[in-house]
Amino acid sequence: MMRISFFLASLIAAMTAAAQSGGTTQPAHEPGPIQDNSFLVEEAYNQDPGIVQHIQQFVWTPSSGSWTYTFTQEWPVTGIAHQLSYTIPIARVTDGSAATGLGDILLNYRYQLIGDSDAPVAMAPRLSVLLPTGSARRSLGAGGAGVQLGVPVSVVLSPRFQVNGNAGVTWTRSAKNERGESARTLGYNFGASAIWRGTSRLDLMLEAIWMRTQTPSAQGKVKADRACFISPGVRWAYNLASGLQIVPGVGVPIGIGPSHDRSVLVYLSFEHPFVRRR
Repeated sequence: MMRISFFLASLIAAMTAAAQSGGTTQPAHEPGPIQDNSFLVEEAYNQDPGIVQHIQQFVWTPSSGSWTYTFTQEWPVTGIAHQLSYTIPIARVTDGSAATGLGDILLNYRYQLIGDSDAPVAMAPRLSVLLPTGSARRSLGAGGAGVQLGVPVSVVLSPRFQVNGNAGVTWTRSAKNERGESARTLGYNFGASAIWRGTSRLDLMLEAIWMRTQTPSAQGKVKADRACFISPGVRWAYNLASGLQIVPGVGVPIGIGPSHDRSVLVYLSFEHPFVRRR
């Protein structure tokens, strides 16, 4: 609980800093159309130079009582080509005995290989390191360090329509289960989203993801699970004169096939300049 309290305090401080920075930066940054991550699917746009983004997401599944909260912070490095970010998850899992705590932290590097936020086509491959900060014994983490490669692509079809596609793979050299048995695991994920821009500050979204994951079933052996979700959603933006853009959003992930659960997703993003000009 002390770790969770410390994290929440740090999050509040980060949000406060975002608001203060947005209110004092000169000259003001002019936010354009919403180009965040989709809720379940990555969009292939790195942060513009001098702009930082704080992303929060909460997913709750009423039928099981499980939930996941994530905080992601994205920073450009010298320019748009390189971006560093991290993701900190806190979750409540209800498989077997219920447990609440810190999950596995992700450290991410993303390279803008094709295009930018103004291009009709963009691609930004991402390499992530998964730190084993979550407890495998309590089903909160993989139990070992891992590597994830993701390739997001974004295509603007018209001023009103945009589509995004994702493909990814996750490898863990020595994952563990709740009994401490270990095995190498390999997972795949694919996703797509379609976005209709009602206005420059309102988007209607439809996302779909498919995942194949592995977990150790015994020493040196794994079992595979598959999940598929489709999620309608909406997001909108508040563009402040200071350059701060606030983007709330709501989605409803619906399980298909064996993934029969329905969840509620709440999204909140703060994007603002962090470089002050004299």
